[in-house]
Amino acid sequence: MKKIIGDDLKPFELAPGVTAKVINSETMTIMHARLKAGGSAPEHSHTQEQIVNVIEGEIELTVEGEPHHLKPGDTLILPPNVIHTARALTDCYLLDVFYPIREDLADPDFSGYKSD
Repeated sequence: MKKIIGDDLKPFELAPGVTAKVINSETMTIMHARLKAGGSAPEHSHTQEQIVNVIEGEIELTVEGEPHHLKPGDTLILPPNVIHTARALTDCYLLDVFYPIREDLADPDFSGYKSD
């Protein structure tokens, strides 16, 4: 068992307008993400399944070209390897769960998505 104090987690900029705090267990990654209105995550994919939980705000997640408007209490489950992007319609707080662990987010040198 391991207790993690949220205030002890160092946030980092995932993308412009998007900050995150990440917790990794042996098998899963949890990400607390805060997006400013208009903030977005660039188009990307990863080998992990992802569960997006909207805690506060409204966001548009586009998955394989199909937009999904989510509000507080909504959840979207993304299978592995799907191309997706996110755009905050308002200030947002998301709780994302990834399985298995996101090795890139576990890397202490990870400094967010880079624009090309």
